[in-house]
Amino acid sequence: MQNKLSFHQSSVSLEIIGLPDYSNNENKDQISIISQWKLTIVDKPLIEGKIEHLGPIMNAFYIYSNLLIKNEIPIYESKLIDIKADNLHIHNIVLKSSKANIKPLVLKIGNSLLSDTINCFDQLNESPKVRIKKTDITTNIPKKLRFGLNRKVKFFNFLISPFIAICSLILFSSSFIYFYSPIENIEKKELINTELKSN
Repeated sequence: MQNKLSFHQSSVSLEIIGLPDYSNNENKDQISIISQWKLTIVDKPLIEGKIEHLGPIMNAFYIYSNLLIKNEIPIYESKLIDIKADNLHIHNIVLKSSKANIKPLVLKIGNSLLSDTINCFDQLNESPKVRIKKTDITTNIPKKLRFGLNRKVKFFNFLISPFIAICSLILFSSSFIYFYSPIENIEKKELINTELKSN
């Protein structure tokens, strides 16, 4: 019998169905071999598929939400899923079937449903009871978006060296001031002058 785990957030629920990997002596309640998943959004058609579809769809939502947060053009396109903003509050999702002669599933969701969906994906990623293959999100970003991301990374790296140099200079100056006392130096000079006069 297969295990079922559900992750809920307000109007969205994600169900994962699968089996533990007994070859690794996993607990009977664990899911490492996912056979099916179902994403239920209130008042929307059921979204379901195989494990090879889950990762790309999750990545699409994560990349799209990151673009929104960074105030960049919110468009994600791939062979499996397209996501773009109709306006500031409505997001247009197109899910494409891998089977021939099946029309794409088109959904329109608001900001709250988008947030709830990503929250369910977060719960899945953080769950100790489900093991899914973590994909490198950068490799799934389209070339235009990847270029923008890499450009920001290079700019950040460009700033690191001057920042470290400034911090080192401040640290060195602080230690020099700590060891060098002007008052103590003046007192030594006065003592030397006194000794010279007495001689």
